[in-house]
Amino acid sequence: MAIARVEPLTTSRVLRGPFDYRLPSRFEAVDVGSVLVVPFGRWRVIGVVVELAERSEIDPSRLVEPVAALEAGAPPELVRLGLWVAREYCSTPARGLSLVLPPGAAGGRAARPALERRVRLMPAGAAALAGATALGPRQRAVLERLAEADGRAAPAGDLGGLARPETLRRLARRDLVSVEDVERRRVPSATPLGAAPGDVRLNRSQREAVGRVCAALDRSGGSPELLLHGVTGSGKTEVYLAAAAAALERGRGAIVLVPEIGLAPQTVHRFQARLGDRVAVLHSGLSAGERADEWRRLDRGDARVAVGPRSAIFAPVGALGLIVIDEEHETSYKQEGDPRYDAREVARKRAAEAHAVLVAGSATPRPESWAQLERIELEGRATGAALPEVEVLDMRDRPGAEGLLHERTIAALTDLRRQRGKAIVLAGRRGFAPHLVCRACGRGWTCPACDVSLVLHRPASLRCHHCGRAEPVPDACPDCGSVSIARVGAGTQQVQDALAAAADLPVVRLDSDAAGRRGAHAEILARFEREPAAILVGTQMVAKGHDFPDVVLGVVVDADATLRFADFRAEERTFALIAQLAGRSGRGDRPGRVLVQTLAPAARPIAAAARHDAPGFLASELERRRALRYPPFSHLARVELAAAAEATLDQAAAGLRDRLAELVAPEVQLLGPAPLHRRRGRHRRQLLLKGDERRQLVEPIRGALDAAGVAPGFRGVAVAADLDPQ
Repeated sequence: MAIARVEPLTTSRVLRGPFDYRLPSRFEAVDVGSVLVVPFGRWRVIGVVVELAERSEIDPSRLVEPVAALEAGAPPELVRLGLWVAREYCSTPARGLSLVLPPGAAGGRAARPALERRVRLMPAGAAALAGATALGPRQRAVLERLAEADGRAAPAGDLGGLARPETLRRLARRDLVSVEDVERRRVPSATPLGAAPGDVRLNRSQREAVGRVCAALDRSGGSPELLLHGVTGSGKTEVYLAAAAAALERGRGAIVLVPEIGLAPQTVHRFQARLGDRVAVLHSGLSAGERADEWRRLDRGDARVAVGPRSAIFAPVGALGLIVIDEEHETSYKQEGDPRYDAREVARKRAAEAHAVLVAGSATPRPESWAQLERIELEGRATGAALPEVEVLDMRDRPGAEGLLHERTIAALTDLRRQRGKAIVLAGRRGFAPHLVCRACGRGWTCPACDVSLVLHRPASLRCHHCGRAEPVPDACPDCGSVSIARVGAGTQQVQDALAAAADLPVVRLDSDAAGRRGAHAEILARFEREPAAILVGTQMVAKGHDFPDVVLGVVVDADATLRFADFRAEERTFALIAQLAGRSGRGDRPGRVLVQTLAPAARPIAAAARHDAPGFLASELERRRALRYPPFSHLARVELAAAAEATLDQAAAGLRDRLAELVAPEVQLLGPAPLHRRRGRHRRQLLLKGDERRQLVEPIRGALDAAGVAPGFRGVAVAADLDPQ
């Protein structure tokens, strides 16, 4: 008798799976990764088979059988990966397994293939047209249309109103036509934006980089981890393309990760232009049917290269030989919800399991990658173009909205209009103004559920960026009655107005407000590309991966904003943002220029970015990290608690801290609990752990969370772990 060990897809930490189920002969096709409907107490739940066994420790007469087996399932290697993610990020098996299942399968609603009815003319049908066989007018018209297809099956939809179901049934019964339903692929769009792929000849450093990757592919055993470093525009994407082609030539597949959903269609377009229909795209912006079809293409081996953001690391690519992480420095590779996995670390694990080559690429690598990975350098820009000149503009004597743009920025925008060029402008915040303040009494407008400032948006509304609350802009202060209400700070909407007034050019805005609906991201970039001269303004989205040859000016507004965050990565992020934005300029025939407006012109990351000095900045940053014992010289973990009742939360946080103090090694530093601002009406606390080894943190946190799941003092308290918090 076969036994299936099943993890039910429930989120409760109290459950200790897997659970044994008896498999009768009708379930002989069930294997590791199969998705079953199983009885679970009084309910029926979806479960994943994580192991098959010949016997159970439980009396076989007490075991029950599954109710049904779903068609959907995951490869065994992905099941192991999902369970590893659950353990490594202190989550539940159910949440880890949900990451690796086909789209919709975790809820029992996997999308079915789309079917298309196709009709083919049979020999008897051709004879009927030529002979005297009795045919109705509609039947004859159908046969005549099919005869034009030269023996090919024609989609019934192409026959227009002629292909009525009863007409086709009658013709099929007489063997005059054959009718079959075939699977129709729902094809995601791939947006051809930016520089055209064309025929590219690799330069010397690119050829050497490809040679290093190919040598790693040919190496038996091990899983080499490589860092591809080169300035923006050095041709890293061409190296990825050549490496993926080399993996395919060796009969192996590839996964290519990009930091943003908006970049996936552009990358897919470039890869498909080179590698054809062997490329599939996976991301949450696709329809359910598109995602399911792409997943199935990869699972069947019809496609061998998967492209997408962080979730694409779980793509069912067989015989995996290469994993590429483009712009590996981006924080978007970290998942915000439970399990809070880091796709870069999952990629390292998956590459190790598959003996695949990992290539992480960036012009501004993380200090961790710079210190830990074998380095491949690309020299200069691939086209031979010079890096743009970067000028730092001191904004300390320009307070208020009237000083939003430096006079040199305004002059550069005026030249841009005269020269018919394009610019990309980076602003730190979306909305119109981040704060509203009464000038008379100092009252500020905050969200009552989140303890953060409400942001002024156009048309006139105040919005919370955490919970989505919206309320009208006040005409007067409710505390003192004053009508003197000041707008403090500048968001992308206000910067858009200032740019339009200064440049008299079309200004296109790209932020999460403007690109909220499906397809809007690509539409915005397409509009910017169509304009002969224009300005693209937005948040960090505008600094990521775009390759428009006619961009000759880059502007960073409030470049030191990220330095004000209480985060040891603040300087790293500031450097990366400025350097990446600078890299969008001067990629074509005309030289580029970058203006950096800042209140801290002498700040180390700003000065280093102005010199295009990534090695120098990273060397000094690693020295600072070593002195302060921050990653990569230690490991961090955070545990966050949230509850509606503050007293209950404080009691739970203190109890969890005591439990962690018992479990961690003496050399592990344990801080907190410390307060966080409320979010969506729930109070929050956090604990921070710092240790020399990751294992020193993972096992104690997992043990403490498991204990908290059954403790009465944690009723109504949500607890989540965040390893390597960003």
